Amino acid sequence: MQNSTVHPYIPNTVPSVIEEMLAVTGASSIEEFYEDIPQSLRVKGLLNLPEPFLAEAELEEHVTGLLNKNRSTREVISFLGAGVYNHYVPSVVEEVINRSEFLTAYAGEPYEDHGRFQALFEYTSMMGEMLNMDVVNVPTYDGMQATATALAMAGRITGRSKIIVVSDVNPDLLSKVTDYVRSHTELVFVPTVNGLVDTAALAAQVDDATSAVWIQTPSFHGALETSGQAIADLAHEFGALLVVGTDPIAYGSLTPPADWGADIVCGDIQSLGIHQWFGGGRGGFIAVHDDPKFVMEMPSRLFGLASTSVEGEYGFGDVAWDRTSFALREEGKEWVGTAAALWGIAAGVYLASMGPTGMADLGNTVLARTAYAQQQLAAIDGVELGDSAAHFREFALDLSASGKTAAEVVTALRARDIEPGVAIGEHGLLVCVTERITTAHIDTLVSALTDFLKEK
Repeated sequence: MQNSTVHPYIPNTVPSVIEEMLAVTGASSIEEFYEDIPQSLRVKGLLNLPEPFLAEAELEEHVTGLLNKNRSTREVISFLGAGVYNHYVPSVVEEVINRSEFLTAYAGEPYEDHGRFQALFEYTSMMGEMLNMDVVNVPTYDGMQATATALAMAGRITGRSKIIVVSDVNPDLLSKVTDYVRSHTELVFVPTVNGLVDTAALAAQVDDATSAVWIQTPSFHGALETSGQAIADLAHEFGALLVVGTDPIAYGSLTPPADWGADIVCGDIQSLGIHQWFGGGRGGFIAVHDDPKFVMEMPSRLFGLASTSVEGEYGFGDVAWDRTSFALREEGKEWVGTAAALWGIAAGVYLASMGPTGMADLGNTVLARTAYAQQQLAAIDGVELGDSAAHFREFALDLSASGKTAAEVVTALRARDIEPGVAIGEHGLLVCVTERITTAHIDTLVSALTDFLKEK
């Protein structure tokens, strides 16, 4: 039976309006509009929602009650990661992005530009310098979209449809990429060995139909790939591209993928001066060399120095605009709508305030504390490391020999105001160590985990 309640904020819930829209479209029911959505993604049954609130005050009270159930990672010792990271955000970042000329910098054009274009140009310039790439886009919606777009670009550039996935990829990222490219691309998976790419297995899979070899480094488990050059050589031997998904915060201390053969580098900028925002602070980047073959396949906005209507005068603005879906509309190679311009400005302020020395210190600190955490946790009876690769920020623990499941560990330590990590499978625990995690925090985790595993 159709609900007769009219939603106060959605006028199209009026039953008569629904019937009118169905009549115009020729559909017999709303369900027809959702036929393309796989059954596996659909909610079965009803959502756990209250009855509609007809008064705004009641709705506000309800939502406030839901929000009060959350606990910020500032209230606990948090080793949570898996895609959103608790890095420190300098106060100057919030000061700048809360200025009125930046705060509404979404994707549309302002009537007047009070520095937004230059701010984004500076961000892309600093990203390019850190990644040793020439061209970086204005941030897309998130790193998942950026990665999917990078792989789609590889398909268009090579005219091929096979992507070889060689790293342990975040399941959420893989899900989004698969959904994005599944209509025109085949994904082939090569299992990792000890957390790293199995180059022998890759050599058996790469061929003339391969558009790209896709590496994630650090991987979902935080492993740093050490055979990048050999992988790049394998891909290039068959005319395929090397697409590297990564986190830019690592490249104050690590060699950027461009230096070992990456053709396209992509990922998320959340770690660069953007709070976790309960999973909402995301922005995707794509970086390529200064090659028109690659640049003209980038659907995202690019900001650079452009000539003006006054001869000899230059300003900051869109470059190569004619390649975008904004200019080409339905003839565009790929549609890109939502941008995350404000987060690009935040990342630019962050990079400027940190500088090369600060980014190097940060990277070295995270590497050192990650190694310390691995060493101390692996010394606990019943706890083993998931692999012996070098790791940045994250690593997996195997709790199989402890007699406890990962879910039990999370529940027990959460009661002690410690978020020990993300449970992956029955006995896997993904632990994340940022610069905000001190050796004292690590020692606290070790002590609490040791005590819990000793319990009968």
